[in-house]
Order: sequence, then C-alpha cells, then structure tokens
Amino acid sequence: MLTSVQNPLVKQLRKLHRAKERREQQVFLLEGTHLLEEACATQADLVVVCCTPTWQETHPQLWEQVSQQATRSELVSEEVLAAIATTVNPDGVVATVRRNRPVPIGYDLSLSIALDRLQDPGNLGTIIRTAAAAGTEGLWLTEDSVDLDHPKVLRATAGQWFRLPMTVTSNLKADLQAFQRQGVQIVATLPTARLTYWELDLTVPSLILLGNEGAGLTADLAEFADVAVQIPLAPGVESLNVAISAALILYEARRQRELTRD
Repeated sequence: MLTSVQNPLVKQLRKLHRAKERREQQVFLLEGTHLLEEACATQADLVVVCCTPTWQETHPQLWEQVSQQATRSELVSEEVLAAIATTVNPDGVVATVRRNRPVPIGYDLSLSIALDRLQDPGNLGTIIRTAAAAGTEGLWLTEDSVDLDHPKVLRATAGQWFRLPMTVTSNLKADLQAFQRQGVQIVATLPTARLTYWELDLTVPSLILLGNEGAGLTADLAEFADVAVQIPLAPGVESLNVAISAALILYEARRQRELTRD
C-alpha cells in the first residue's frame, strides 16, 4: 500500500490538477465511484486506479473489474488519496483515463449544441449532463474554452461525460458551415432576438449556439446563425445562467419533437 505523498506515482498524479500537465501526460483525473462506474461501462481507457482499503472492501466487484481494466491499480492510504484528489472529501477512489483522440462527429445530426468560449467548469459540466439527458447527439466546444476534462467539469456531468459525443474545435465557423451544408438550422441565442425560443420550429435538425457567460456570442459567430431566439426575462433581470439557457432550449426541442410523435 502506498502511504507516502512523496511516492513518484503520487507526485505524478498530483500534477494532473493542472491543465498543462494533463495535456503533457495525455491523461486526466477521474474522481469518485459513480464516474469510475461510468468509465468502466463505456470501456474508457483506464491507466491508474488508486483506492483506499475501505473503498476496496465496500466495492469488491468494481475493484476487481478496474484492476483488470486498468494498466495499474494501487491501494493507498487515506492521506495519499486526499493528496491526489481535487475534492475536499473524496469517496475513496481516484483514477486516471487516457486522453484518446476524439472520434469525429458527423454534421448530419438532428439536435446538437455548440459552445463558444465557455469558462466555468460547472456550467460546462451541467450543459453536458443536460444535453445527454435531452437526447442531444453531439457537442462542440471552442478550444479557448475551459478544458473538457477539467475535474470540476467531469464531476458536474454526473457520469454523462462518457456518453455524449463531444469534440473541441479550432474552427467553429467552419463547423457551422458544414452543418448548414447538411441542412441543419443554426440557432443563435441573443437578447435582442425577435423570436422567443418556443416560437421557433425545433423539430427540424438544429444546432443551438451559446456564447461566453459574460460576453455572450461574438458578432461574427452570430452572423452565421440562420435564426436568433431570446429567452424572455422579467424587468430588471439581465440574463440567465448559460447552463439554464441550454436546458430550456434543448428541452423545448424535445417537447416539440415528442408532440410530433403523438
């Protein structure tokens, strides 16, 4: 059992708290039982799994599974696990997952979402979780956004990180053009839009385009949209949280599509 925070493996794992190290090592941290279960269920490429003896005793079947699936598995002390984890109260297990090259997502999707310069990891994780729940088929994220594998992003997805096709794009404009060539309508969210989001026909193939938390969409990206919608707000309210905005529009799309099936 590893009991020293000075152990080389422990030092290596602690470095993964930083985005630069995650990119250089080409792995990222996975914390908690639920995320680990989802990683196993989706055949994620586990590299190292560290757990406390208490966790091992509580989850013997999962421990056996990850021990076979991961390249390396280690029992560690409570002190070592706390040093590796980014959470204040880790539940006893931390793993690393290889940063595999993402599988390309096609552009002939029925419902997808693109996020421009999103900065808050909690927002991104919540959007991923919501998008998966609403039946979204793909998510695009600009490369100047928060890291897709930031620990807080992963936790906020509640395991849906592994189930929603996602890609980081270096040229969102080119991606939007590719969508349009496939007949997908690009829907911008703008406070000055004439239409409310429930007035738009979202039963047709659609991509929802959302911008930065503070600045919103850039003007040049908004110009690519086929249509713009707004979410009406009461007087004195400036804006909604971007994750809430995403949830409202994605579930309106699902509501409209359910009605057409009846």
